[in-house]
Amino acid sequence: MMPRSLTRRRLITIAAAAAAGSLWPGRSRAAAGPEPVRWQGAALGAQVSIEIHHPDRAAAARLVERSIAEVRRLERQFSLYQPDSAICELNRSGVLIAPDPDMVTLLQASLGYADLTGGAFDPTVQPLWRLYQQHFSSDRTDPAGPSSAWLEQALEKVGYDGLRVTPDRIVLLKRGAAITLNGIAQGYATDRVVELLRNAGLSTTLVDIGEVRALGGRPDGTPWRVGLADPDQPGRSGEIVEIADRAVATSAGAGFRFDPAGRFTHLLDPRTGRSPRSYNSVSVIAPTATAADALSTGFSLMPLPMIQRIVDQSHGVEARILDLAGQRLHLQAASGRRGHRSAS
Repeated sequence: MMPRSLTRRRLITIAAAAAAGSLWPGRSRAAAGPEPVRWQGAALGAQVSIEIHHPDRAAAARLVERSIAEVRRLERQFSLYQPDSAICELNRSGVLIAPDPDMVTLLQASLGYADLTGGAFDPTVQPLWRLYQQHFSSDRTDPAGPSSAWLEQALEKVGYDGLRVTPDRIVLLKRGAAITLNGIAQGYATDRVVELLRNAGLSTTLVDIGEVRALGGRPDGTPWRVGLADPDQPGRSGEIVEIADRAVATSAGAGFRFDPAGRFTHLLDPRTGRSPRSYNSVSVIAPTATAADALSTGFSLMPLPMIQRIVDQSHGVEARILDLAGQRLHLQAASGRRGHRSAS
């Protein structure tokens, strides 16, 4: 039986802790200590929880409602779980006329990350996902995976060179092509909610919509502490990173497995159609959640020297990698490198 969603898309939590002194002069945090406003539901194929701490409970409730509305609006564009979403319409018809600006922006960003990673990140891998899903949903599944012939047919539909994106229309040039934004949409939604809360006046916010982004530091001025999941021990953090005005995303093959043995995962290489297991997990710290999300996916399918080159040329990007031997690697730009390898 197929799992319903990737465990990588963990509980989505918005913990927007406003700095009361900076936003509401004369009111201390102790005097403004109501219970946070919370909401739980589902969005973008995951269980969602939103929690906002705010000196004014009514204002917090309004921000929760606005955050939910923004996520729902983006879900109508990017969700593969809603058959009437814009992405599902594009995959059915091969063309999207007068697309929403957010769809254009995100697909253009996706093409940029595809170029940057040499095709390791590719939004057109959906035909491969469909092939593996159909194969392992069969009552008579070959544990060795789809045949070479079926894999070749799927690969003919894959390739970001077959995606055309303009403000007027989006076109899939290859017959049977389809896109997925599951490796970047959660990050984009995180960024949009951060922007919404920033515009509402919050100066210290941590947003988690499958990917984590901090607006400023904690109310006391210290960085936010974010735990990087240990893929071998669900629910436990293997490493803690500190961030302020940055984002973190993690990709791991263990997040979703098509088969019980874990030979075939959601990390599908668009160049070969296979699921190579190069690392146990890859976490990326970047200025935006969109970048962290896309790069953690792409880096999972790339050798270390190529990852290092991208880190060196990308402002504010670093990678935390847990390799197959259990070693933790920290890749930074050359100007800030301090110890490339550390034992776990």
